Amino acid sequence: MAFICILLCMWFNVLKISVMVVLIVLIGTYTLLAQRPNRSDIPGLSAMQKNQPSHPDPSAIRVTRLHYSGGGDWYWGNSSVPNLLHFIAENTDFPVDTNEHVVTIEDGDLFRYPFLFATGHGLISFSTEEKERLRRYLAGGGFLFVNDSYGMERNFKKEIAELYPERGLVEIPLDHPLYHCFYDFPNGPPKIHEHDNKPPRGYGIILNGRLVLYFLVESDIGDGWEDPQVHNDPPELREAALKMGVNILTYALLY
Repeated sequence: MAFICILLCMWFNVLKISVMVVLIVLIGTYTLLAQRPNRSDIPGLSAMQKNQPSHPDPSAIRVTRLHYSGGGDWYWGNSSVPNLLHFIAENTDFPVDTNEHVVTIEDGDLFRYPFLFATGHGLISFSTEEKERLRRYLAGGGFLFVNDSYGMERNFKKEIAELYPERGLVEIPLDHPLYHCFYDFPNGPPKIHEHDNKPPRGYGIILNGRLVLYFLVESDIGDGWEDPQVHNDPPELREAALKMGVNILTYALLY
């Protein structure tokens, strides 16, 4: 009988120790979970989530702003690209992501974006590494549209001469598909802002018969895309600017 009592006491002691171990593990686990940082506190998470696809259709078109170097205001006109994308969504059958994305030439996701948009007033420059990567991007089917919002022309033409020393910027003729592929612009790009009061001119780099870079000066359709109160452009000019944007995107994706 005494032996049985000893066994029962030992069993109860083992049971108490087991329960205590389980409780310690549970308490420790709860403490770790309570101390785990909230997802919103993780550095960089909000930026990564912002760059996630915002359109349920994986084939949705994304217009991506180029964050270039050189000190120019690459961010100029924060309402321009969203307005263009909403105009495209409302006036075409293109599946389009209406959120603007931003990328640098060195960004690992560069080749996921077929259409780059750059604008601004000041300097724009590319490093040697960026020039090589941009050449590969354009040769591989990418497209770069540069809108001179005023003051970029001399500097940008110098950069392009170094980017493509074997060829130069050429003026795009009025019968080019760029001006007729969706809306008809028989006189070429529309004149949105006065600037130096010169006629608008569209220049480009052509590789294997395809326009891969389009540089627009003395037109400033990017400002024409912005909210009406920003520049107080009349509705007909804003519509012309948006339509020209549709043509550029259409050409970039279909030609």
